[in-house]
Amino acid sequence: MPSPVYDVVVVGAGYTGLAAAYDLAKKGLRVRVVEADEDAGGLAGTFEFSDGLRVEKFYHHWFNNDLYVPRLVRELGYEKDIVVHPSRNGMYYAGRHWRLTTPLDLLRFTALPFWDRIRLGLMVFRVRGVKDWKGIENLSVREWLEPIVGKNVYRVVWEPLIKSKFSVHAEDINAVWFWKKLVLRGSTRDSQGGEELAYFRGGFGRLADIMVEAIRAKGGEVTFGTPVAGLKTKDNKITALETKDGPISAKQFLFTPAFPIVADIFEGKADPAYVAKLRRVKYLGNMCLVLRLKRSLSETYWLNVNDPGFPFVGVIEHTNFDPPENYKGSHIAFLSKYLPVKDPVWNYSEDEYADFALEHLKRMFPDLDRSWVIEYRMWRSSYAQPVTERGYSDYVPGRRTPFSNAFISTMAQVYPEDRGTNYAIREGLEVVEDMTGAAA
Repeated sequence: MPSPVYDVVVVGAGYTGLAAAYDLAKKGLRVRVVEADEDAGGLAGTFEFSDGLRVEKFYHHWFNNDLYVPRLVRELGYEKDIVVHPSRNGMYYAGRHWRLTTPLDLLRFTALPFWDRIRLGLMVFRVRGVKDWKGIENLSVREWLEPIVGKNVYRVVWEPLIKSKFSVHAEDINAVWFWKKLVLRGSTRDSQGGEELAYFRGGFGRLADIMVEAIRAKGGEVTFGTPVAGLKTKDNKITALETKDGPISAKQFLFTPAFPIVADIFEGKADPAYVAKLRRVKYLGNMCLVLRLKRSLSETYWLNVNDPGFPFVGVIEHTNFDPPENYKGSHIAFLSKYLPVKDPVWNYSEDEYADFALEHLKRMFPDLDRSWVIEYRMWRSSYAQPVTERGYSDYVPGRRTPFSNAFISTMAQVYPEDRGTNYAIREGLEVVEDMTGAAA
């Protein structure tokens, strides 16, 4: 019996791929999603602790001004599972914890002289004054921000975070990435300067599973454990994907993994210059230790780690956002570290990394005892963070490929926004418009 020819095959069951597949299936097209991993959601995937408690591998929330996640949730009929909580943010610097949720907290941040605190507070108005982001794209974050806030503010507040986030690439990141972050965060504040964040009950992995079922209900197929090994091509078109289960044929193809993965799939079939363009975009990996604790570390949800003696960009105590009663009374904390995959730490075993992380964590929280730890798991993502260097918009590949029936949509293309589920959904919907237009 001949294999079916799908209207569209989508590679990757992250949020971009799922959003695109759901939209295509709604339009009546025959869609198949193929995913290399064993579950949906990509970086928003989940796992189970030994007693079945389901937790995300990497931390997530969305902002109260995001449009695409809540719109999709409402369409799927799960609006009742959207929960909104106030966010309690802080900073660890110079051996102590600082609360930084409201403007009053900023005024109390005596690690900076008074006028530096005022300058930091006024920064938001300078940021909002940027109307054409391409005008700052050839500046690094330091080159743009230091003249605005001063060297001391940059050294204390922003430089440690940029270094923790981008490691060896810290001085190469263009100002647009940081500008957009500040603009988005500034627009989520309430009248008192506080911030509310939203979450999906049960986690974003649960929402991804709901999307899979919605695709299937519309007649689409989703297959897990199906990595793509290569392509069959004819003229300037892809005719099929090569997989361990045999070729998968379609009229159109959408690739949503990170550019290096797509480059490996295209190698030997696409123009070498195009493959090199895919490999031009750099990435950093992320190691995320998920701690399940008997006791809470603090009252802070998002703790930025600005002290240069610590290896984490942040300590995210998830159950100070989504309460412990949703996690069988235990406390969930994420320790996030961005690094090149060539860093020796990348090769630590789970236990080695836990020992490494807990040693540093105890310096931040002296009361912490190993007996607090119920369980832990460590997760790696090789392509967690695209590195947006100067002039990024000039070299990042677009959605079109050398194949007339193939498109790419990845989190490295949400620029000038940064990666996130909200923008992943937006990209999935927008690439469908391109694909259906091309097929018309």
